[in-house]
Amino acid sequence: MRKIPVTIPYFTDDELEEVKKILASGWVAQGPMVAKFEEAIAEHEGVKNGVAVTSCTTALHLAMAACGLGEGMDAIAPAFTFVATENAIVMTGATPVMVDIHQETFNIDVEKIREKINTQYEKKDGKLVNKDTGNILWGIVPVHEFGLCCDIIEVNKIAKEYDLKVVEDAACALGAKIGDVHEGGFGNPSCISFHPRKSITTGEGGMVLTDDDALAKRMKELRTHGSTVSADTRDKGHGFLLPEFNEAGYNYRMTDIQAGVGLAQVKKFEYIIAEKRKKAALYNELIKDMLPEFITPVEPEGYYHTYQSYVCMLNIKELGIADVAAGGQFRNELLQKLEDIGIATRQGTHAVHMLGYYKNRFGYKPEDLPNAYACDHLSITLPLYVQMTDDDQKYVVETIRKVLDER
Repeated sequence: MRKIPVTIPYFTDDELEEVKKILASGWVAQGPMVAKFEEAIAEHEGVKNGVAVTSCTTALHLAMAACGLGEGMDAIAPAFTFVATENAIVMTGATPVMVDIHQETFNIDVEKIREKINTQYEKKDGKLVNKDTGNILWGIVPVHEFGLCCDIIEVNKIAKEYDLKVVEDAACALGAKIGDVHEGGFGNPSCISFHPRKSITTGEGGMVLTDDDALAKRMKELRTHGSTVSADTRDKGHGFLLPEFNEAGYNYRMTDIQAGVGLAQVKKFEYIIAEKRKKAALYNELIKDMLPEFITPVEPEGYYHTYQSYVCMLNIKELGIADVAAGGQFRNELLQKLEDIGIATRQGTHAVHMLGYYKNRFGYKPEDLPNAYACDHLSITLPLYVQMTDDDQKYVVETIRKVLDER
């Protein structure tokens, strides 16, 4: 049976050679290689500082905590995203307040942000206070989904108008741009992921990007239990004394082994993105010709999509399916048939308001956020990776066509 995975990391001998050097050095925990990796990523994105951590989830938690999010506060976030976005907000003790998205881009609907602020909050003592809970609105956590920037320019306008903080969840979006500005360059802390499904990987890992030197310094301290001096700095002199700890922090440190892999990956990042964009264009052509039942992802004018994932939507009107719930059942049956044939696919991501913890704690109903609900049920991630051939892509689309014709 021909096997097509949903993704494969792109490694060459470079990663192995970097790891060999690090193992031979004897320094495998957070150290000089992490610092070099931070510099390389920050330079690529045109940002002053990178703060490497264990995952994008811990990057989000670290950035939010350092920016003052905590108990008795709300943070607005999109409902259609990986659960880590809302989980990180909960980790600070704050409450996520979910708003809907655009089905076309899978990104947060900025008008829904404004609508939520105007209907759910009232001004008291210069703060926006939740009419139901009394929580203070701290800010917004927009997501750049699947490798496409959200309308972060408009998000920033809203944040400035209402005096709110912004922390960007850019887990999928390293390299994504609006015009010439990379994610991370829009004036907010931006959190990225190096999970194996991302365009470059360190196995697990994440990073916060920021132009704020003071914020970067504080996050570097917080990621190391609140230490005021890093281990590699101590190694240069007076390492026998433990540093001062002025606040309780976390153990969110990336290892030099991971950073070595990351440095090798950064060198081929532009090639990886170019290949994924080329393959996304081929999918667009093939689907247009062969699968009218699928809606292809969009790249708005002036935006640069990195296609961390190639995510389509089922066109239930074209399929003659009555509603989203029935469409979701059809989608699941289709993906199961493809899996049985050997083609791995995925749901795009989930509607967080429909997951057990959030549904049970906050009382959300599916219809409260209809676009997120629709994308949860109708999104399909097709296989996409550098090693994929044109023939592989044609096989995927032709097989889907065959399965649809046999229904």
